[in-house]
Amino acid sequence: MDKSGIVIIGIDPGTRVTGFGIVREVSGQVILIEAGTIRTDTKKPMCARLGQIYSRIAELIATHKPDEAAIENVFVASNPSSAIKLGQARGAAMAACAVSGLIVSGYEPTKVKQNLVGTGRAAKSQVAFMVERILGVKDTKWANDTTDALAIAVCHLNERRFARMAGK
Repeated sequence: MDKSGIVIIGIDPGTRVTGFGIVREVSGQVILIEAGTIRTDTKKPMCARLGQIYSRIAELIATHKPDEAAIENVFVASNPSSAIKLGQARGAAMAACAVSGLIVSGYEPTKVKQNLVGTGRAAKSQVAFMVERILGVKDTKWANDTTDALAIAVCHLNERRFARMAGK
């Protein structure tokens, strides 16, 4: 495999399931390296679950040596407790990235959808379709968390490209 280009790890944080997607961009083509989920043991205390997230993200970073990371920002819906837990999972993932020296960029879910599909109100199925098209894969049957993480990584690549075009 060609080792040139930039490698991005995308992360969709969650205390039960955290999605990850690692992609490489070479000459404008986005290539899938690895994608999946980190499923924590819900019977364990929260600190142990956060440790599982941190450890697996750190392991992925050590294995694939991404250049940058992109992560979904926390949004507060109707349940503040859920937002706090999500923030803790996000913090564990961000800490693993920071310890590895990665630049971490955060994206709102609506920004990711807008970037890939053209509307911030896109359905999960529309995002999944675009991720599969961009990566050149079909019928992946990925978990939503995996698809979201890959979408975040692709969004970050697009944002980097837009910034270069704008001279930033």
